[in-house]
Amino acid sequence: MLNEDLKLNKKMFDEDVEQVPLRNGFGEGLVLAGDADENVVGLCADLTESTRMKAFADKYPERFVQMGVAEQNLAATASGMAAVGKIPFITSYAMFSPGRNWEQIRTTICYNDRPVKIIGSHAGVSVGPDGGTHQAIEDIAITRVIPRMVVIAPCDMHEAKKATIAAAKTKTPVYIRLAREKTPVMTTGSTPFEIGKALVFWKGEAPQATVISCGALTHNALKAAKELKEEGISVTVINNHTIKPLDAETILTSVKETGAVVSVEEHQKAGGLGSAISETLAQHHAVPMEMVGVDDRFGQSGAPEELIEEYSLGVAHIKEAVKKVLRRKN
Repeated sequence: MLNEDLKLNKKMFDEDVEQVPLRNGFGEGLVLAGDADENVVGLCADLTESTRMKAFADKYPERFVQMGVAEQNLAATASGMAAVGKIPFITSYAMFSPGRNWEQIRTTICYNDRPVKIIGSHAGVSVGPDGGTHQAIEDIAITRVIPRMVVIAPCDMHEAKKATIAAAKTKTPVYIRLAREKTPVMTTGSTPFEIGKALVFWKGEAPQATVISCGALTHNALKAAKELKEEGISVTVINNHTIKPLDAETILTSVKETGAVVSVEEHQKAGGLGSAISETLAQHHAVPMEMVGVDDRFGQSGAPEELIEEYSLGVAHIKEAVKKVLRRKN
């Protein structure tokens, strides 16, 4: 059942559950971060409204720079501003930042240890009709491999808001991954959030497998857990919003109890959350594992909900992955 201690949204399973884009949470969080610290600045690559940086730009125009379609300059300029004490947030679609400007992020930001916050919007196949050229499903892989980088994939708008505020207070480079579409609101303003600390959202009685998710697909993982319970299968669902640094303690505690793992992410299976988990398990506690993610394919145009099913990311696919890992375990 849901972890009531976390003050989650008890209405998340209702048909009329509130749905809000994660990027809205970022926009609200950036304004609050700017209110709290005058060193917070915003830079955007010609997508101010779409990435939700507009609210910050309107309130603090003297602390906002419109860079135009120049993602490499976006990263390099932000690094220079960070070098003189600013806390830059840079926004674009994830395919273009960190996609197009990866080398500048690596060399001018992370190599120089500059606390720039990279906000990649429109990640995952749920971007929909924009198609494969705009659907970032490799971005976790290319960011988590860079030294000093923190990588966060919030599950909903409240968590995106909290992640933004928390990122402004860190002394490190941070990548925050956001989806385009409206997604179910699972948490509340009172739900805890801490960078690097995963949360157990659901725990059945005597759980048989651990389901570890990030991003908006956490809602599908929870729906799968609820349906599996009705079929007599008990699982634990962990919202692992921070892919790097990974909360190995929380993950290993659960895995040692269940003996089986399923990872869930709107990203390539290779290099993402599942890979990070498997690396940890291989070193500390190897158990059977299945991955729910994009299986070595590019995205394509379509309705978001159709693409989630096409790429085997839906509730039924998570349930089948749990049943498959239990067959291997047993």
